[in-house]
Amino acid sequence: MTALYVGLMSGTSMDGIDAALIDCLTQKPHLVATHSKPWPDSIRLQLQQAQQLNDEAVFGLHELDRAIAEQFAEATLELLTIAGTDANEVIAIGSHGQTIHHRPQADRPFSLQLGNGQHIADLTGIQTVSDFRSADIEAGGEGAPLAPAFHNAVLRSKRENRCVVNIGGIANITLLPADESLPVTGYDTGPGNNLMDGWIKQQKSLPYDNNGDWARSGRINDALLAGLKADEYFQLPPPKSTGFEYFNPDWLQQHDVGALPAEDVQATLCELSAATIADAILASETNVERVLICGGGVHNSFGLERLQSQLASIPVESTEMYGIQPDWVEAMAFAWLAQCHLENRPGNLPSVTGARKSVVLGTLSAPDI
Repeated sequence: MTALYVGLMSGTSMDGIDAALIDCLTQKPHLVATHSKPWPDSIRLQLQQAQQLNDEAVFGLHELDRAIAEQFAEATLELLTIAGTDANEVIAIGSHGQTIHHRPQADRPFSLQLGNGQHIADLTGIQTVSDFRSADIEAGGEGAPLAPAFHNAVLRSKRENRCVVNIGGIANITLLPADESLPVTGYDTGPGNNLMDGWIKQQKSLPYDNNGDWARSGRINDALLAGLKADEYFQLPPPKSTGFEYFNPDWLQQHDVGALPAEDVQATLCELSAATIADAILASETNVERVLICGGGVHNSFGLERLQSQLASIPVESTEMYGIQPDWVEAMAFAWLAQCHLENRPGNLPSVTGARKSVVLGTLSAPDI
């Protein structure tokens, strides 16, 4: 017997779609199969251009919304082929979609993810849960981060206080106290990989800094680091969330980085990510005893060394050591959130997002077949 769900995720780096098939039959979901599908260059270009639109124009992106959905549907069907699983065996898809604008503090708060859920359902023949962030925002929350509820379900320990750190384009932390009477907390700490990815692409035409090797070759510029860390976002109290619309190449250029050796800028950006994560962990009221890393940042060995250095004796380990593959945590999370929706269980944590109450997340679309 199985209870299969598909989770779909595309992060702020916009490099492609992560698709995960999980079995939720037991309390701890089991990862059955995974698939990564790169965005076609034409779609990636449209996504990048869409990020530059003003808020009003964003709502007219219907054609791109459908094109994104078609890519998510293809990723799902390719995943099922890899897994040798028929679509009728899958209970539901949980699709995060592609975030274009995340504005929970706007006069009209919203978070927009492209990838029409109904179109995904129609193309795959599988009911699809999408638009996970809106209900939390309607309840006064940030709509992010949402993965902490999943972290709580699969990585919390009664024996030690843990912190799960997801280092994607943006980095976020989830604080998991051993005392189950205490709430889970967490928030976006700031840039994860996105500034480093953008800088190495600009300077060396590479998509990312493999193992952090280029950053390792440079020297951390203390003056630049201090200037970057002085940004008001890092001083804001949680709950808080951010994205590419704030931390992007234009934000970096405000700090006159062009006058510095390019490898020193990369080293400093790596240190910024590590330092702001470490600052958040050490400033928390949770006496963190173990840090578990997931997301693409798990492959940046230099970044993890810098994080471990700043956290001193607190061990920094991959979630893989605890049965959760680090590259697939977010895709798994949205499959799990789809299950929560179908079972009418709240998927947000108000202690994380700042919402007034717990709410069921997502909108369900049944296939029109």
